[in-house]
Amino acid sequence: MIVSSAEARSDSSTPRALSPTGHALVAACLGMISALGILNNLLVLVLFGRYKALRSPINMLLLNISVSDLLVCALATPFSFAASARGRWLIGEQGCVWYGFANSLLGIVSLISLAVLSYERYSTMMGPTEADATNYRKVAMGVLLSWVYSLFWTLPPFFGWSRYGPEGPGTTCSVDWTAKTANNISYIICLFIFCLILPFLAIVYSYGKLLHAIKQVSGVNTAMGRKREHRVLLMVITMVVCYLLCWLPYGIMALMATFGDPDLITAEASIVPSLLAKTSTVINPIIYIFMNKQFYRCFRALLKCETPQRGSSLKSSSKAHKPTRAMRRTDNNFTCMAASVGHTTAAPPSTDAAKPPMVSLVAHYNG
Repeated sequence: MIVSSAEARSDSSTPRALSPTGHALVAACLGMISALGILNNLLVLVLFGRYKALRSPINMLLLNISVSDLLVCALATPFSFAASARGRWLIGEQGCVWYGFANSLLGIVSLISLAVLSYERYSTMMGPTEADATNYRKVAMGVLLSWVYSLFWTLPPFFGWSRYGPEGPGTTCSVDWTAKTANNISYIICLFIFCLILPFLAIVYSYGKLLHAIKQVSGVNTAMGRKREHRVLLMVITMVVCYLLCWLPYGIMALMATFGDPDLITAEASIVPSLLAKTSTVINPIIYIFMNKQFYRCFRALLKCETPQRGSSLKSSSKAHKPTRAMRRTDNNFTCMAASVGHTTAAPPSTDAAKPPMVSLVAHYNG
């Protein structure tokens, strides 16, 4: 059950108020974040709906992230915007509880989706079997996992393990970081281990293995092939790094509030990490569109009301020991291929007998 407000006040410190100017600045930032987040994530959804080429199984994970980010911007951020504009929380204690729950749930869904995305890319590129562009079952399980896993860790405060309540200047709500009880601290430790550290380790492991594979083929593929491979990896790594940079200050602030002196965190110091965390809902769609050439071509085509521009093929210069694996989708002569991995064939008595494994991320367009 939910802890009563009287117990909450006895367990945690009273939120410190910002100045009127501070509240106005926070409201302006939240309004901009909400507007841009809704616009950017709606754009991603429109691209998915308009172009079948984007509906590959692995892109469904990107769609899941956009949906969770859109829900934050549409259903949660407007309440903290209104609270900052008025200088106080407006929808009561129960509204604060549900706001904290929604933000926690959707934030963890995004992080778990990034971890599943990294592992799926790794397993698709390095696995021994051919990728099936029509098999959505595995990715659907990953999407379901992100929501079930997040619910598993965000529902306990409703049943007495920690609680949701005001944070910072009292215009936003989250998990109670300030209560020094064993009940609260144990929940926060588990939350950080299972919802931040483990997903981060999965991301580092998966992309670390891919970077290692890229280094192994540095002397095998053509210069154009290596350039495109590095661009795709740069997009994914940038997406993960930006997400962690958005959430790292918030995590540090929460740990300091949990284990440090109650007067250590000022109102200004507490609200800035919260704003940075919310900017992740704006940054992710930008990375998808402007760093992913497949998305960017579709975006340009959408602006010009035409089919995506077709480019030249990018093919591997060596034959693969096992069949090239491709994920292919076609819409108005627009075909996208991604993720092929193999080992170069051992040509009979030739210097090519033991070349390193070849990883190729290609985007191929008909014509």
